[in-house]
Amino acid sequence: MNENFDSLLSSVQNDRVKQWASLLDKKYRDRSGQFLIEGVHLVLEALRGTAKVTTIVYDAERGIPAELKLERETNDTEATLGLEWVQASRSVMSKCTGTDTPPPVFAILSKLSVHKEALYRKNGLVVVLDGVRDPGNAGTIIRSADAVGADAVILGKGCVDLYNPKTVRSTMGSLFHLPIIEADLKELLPEAKEKGMKLIGTSLQAEHTCYGYDWTQSTWLLMGSESEGLCPEVRALVDESVIIPMVGQAESLNVAMAATVLLYESLRQRAYNK
Repeated sequence: MNENFDSLLSSVQNDRVKQWASLLDKKYRDRSGQFLIEGVHLVLEALRGTAKVTTIVYDAERGIPAELKLERETNDTEATLGLEWVQASRSVMSKCTGTDTPPPVFAILSKLSVHKEALYRKNGLVVVLDGVRDPGNAGTIIRSADAVGADAVILGKGCVDLYNPKTVRSTMGSLFHLPIIEADLKELLPEAKEKGMKLIGTSLQAEHTCYGYDWTQSTWLLMGSESEGLCPEVRALVDESVIIPMVGQAESLNVAMAATVLLYESLRQRAYNK
């Protein structure tokens, strides 16, 4: 397919450009049910996953990045068929991504589908975030959950928006690999307990280390905010708390590091302790 047939947008005053740029704001993402991703890697991950990509916009001066051109020309999948490809000026690229040095490509996607059946699998592993507001931490935890094969990630109220551009970037595409659900933990956690899920938190006062817990059972790992930990209502629902032992002089680990340590102990027990 010849990219010269792609439409060209050069003015930042164009209505479509204004609509795309508005997706940098949460209220417009919520209203439209869409979000924006940027960069070749994220766009490729979206095309190869189950995401519904509607439009791909690329820098007219640089042309379609080679990896995407190959995907476009050789993979006539449901993800690539029917896609709208648009050329845009550098000023349009900058306005829509909110950066002075814009990426070569961005895409518009429908928000991801919710698959709640993944939450209650036998011997499943689900990561639950309560009040994690930092996009980098949330994205890193999603990447770690993906890396160890967790079944899902839940973002409780008070967490950073999953579709915040910084959160999306920090997931490095992992948000397309496993279900990520936004929910009210005060409603969802009691339901999980009724279904036999064990709710595990962390505490400096815990009697057992993370290495003494049996991670092979159905577990929901609850991680709290960077400054305050789990809120009192959520902490009251925890079945058991564990501590990550530290023998050096570091005062603590941040929430993303702590979650990763716990998730990899879970992976070790589930896959390598036989």
